[in-house]
Amino acid sequence: MFILKNAWISITRNKGRNILIGAIILVIACACTITLAINNTASDLINSYSSVYDKELTLSFNRQNMMKDFDIRGEEGREQAKEKFENIATYTIDDIKSFAEVENIKSYYYTYSLSLNGNNIDKAEIETNTPPGGFGGDRGSKGHMNSSMDFTLTGYSSVDSMSEFINGTYTMSEITDNAWEVVFNGNYVFINEELATYNELSLNDKIKLEDEDENTYEFEIIGIFKDNDTEESSMMSMFSNSANTLVTNADALVKIDEENDSIKGSINPTFIIDDYANAETIQKSFYEKGLDETYVVETNQQQAEAGVSSVKNVKSFATTFLIITLLIGGIVLFILNMINIRERKYEIGVFRTIGISKLKLTMQFVSELLLVALVALIIGAGVGATISKPVSNTLLKSEIENSSESREQMQNNFGGPGGNPGEDRGKMPDFNKASGIPSIQAYDSIDAVVDITVISELLVIGLSLVLVSSIASMISIQRFSPLTILKERS
Repeated sequence: MFILKNAWISITRNKGRNILIGAIILVIACACTITLAINNTASDLINSYSSVYDKELTLSFNRQNMMKDFDIRGEEGREQAKEKFENIATYTIDDIKSFAEVENIKSYYYTYSLSLNGNNIDKAEIETNTPPGGFGGDRGSKGHMNSSMDFTLTGYSSVDSMSEFINGTYTMSEITDNAWEVVFNGNYVFINEELATYNELSLNDKIKLEDEDENTYEFEIIGIFKDNDTEESSMMSMFSNSANTLVTNADALVKIDEENDSIKGSINPTFIIDDYANAETIQKSFYEKGLDETYVVETNQQQAEAGVSSVKNVKSFATTFLIITLLIGGIVLFILNMINIRERKYEIGVFRTIGISKLKLTMQFVSELLLVALVALIIGAGVGATISKPVSNTLLKSEIENSSESREQMQNNFGGPGGNPGEDRGKMPDFNKASGIPSIQAYDSIDAVVDITVISELLVIGLSLVLVSSIASMISIQRFSPLTILKERS
């Protein structure tokens, strides 16, 4: 009680000095509150990305692995390489399901592709002739790349695998009301708008395709999409590369493949893993389960980290600003304490002469600073809490806007909230999981930014800074001799 009483008397007697110290601590408290709030908010956004952006692992053909045992400069080496290439063991859906049983894999999806000819529709192509002396002389050229079959059918196992729609390469221009309810449950297709125009097709029309054995397969059109990837289209073509691509579900194509041995489909799986660090372990497990070693695993780690780079930059800036603020604030408080001790040497000498111990004197000086600091921290936390929301949202504004725009664009790629763009009908996929884009919104209340965690961190940092800056008074009091102090005073 004696210590606190004397500390309070000293604070009220030296108002100017303590107001100055309090003002410095208040500024530090405001800066710390804002930077801690931004830091925690940025961490929440990064965690949000981590929880929504799936950690993906895919299989990629590695030509270097295949060619490492051959010298293709010699005829024998070329023949061996050719034989090796022709006998590469491909993987099946059963293999994919087996791979998915590996411990570190959470789930999987895949695309399945095969080719068929048209029965009641024509392939979108127009023969053109190049001028003599132009691109290959006067040879005729097809509007689309020649292939043994007319149409490529791409089947998706789920919305998660529809990467062309997710990244905006394809966008829906027309779609039926119940498209997303039936597309994965039967012979339904989305077709390119160029193919639709070329064959005068519209929604709900039936198209027939056939294999080389003239077996016929019927599909119903439930959506028409546009290909936005103009850069990769052939410069000799008036059609996009996907003009003759039909989008459907994987099960429909697997069924066709199983019914006809002459059809050879290809599968492209994506595995959702628990941690990127386990990719190498998963690859070894795949080899043990029979995967040909010409295949290697790849992850989307670089892409995922790029998605939060701007948020990480904001967090790094906030952390750096916090450290600089604490260093400067600590130095200023340390100097003020040294000046305070010098000005109060006589007071210290009197107290020591009348028998007050060094420990009690030290505790009194520290208590004075702690009381001033506590009041300043509370006021600073309140001021910081008031302005931390607009400051943090301003710094994160671009990231929030980019996320919202990406999410809105994602919905438009799939045909809007529920069908044609701008219409609210039907049932859409769950974009929270399908798109890999979290829902980031500006914070609506102070509690969303400055919470009990920020206040606790502020108090710990503030009080620790005060104690560290009080070292000057602690050391000085221990060194002072009361007789010497009084002698110098006289």
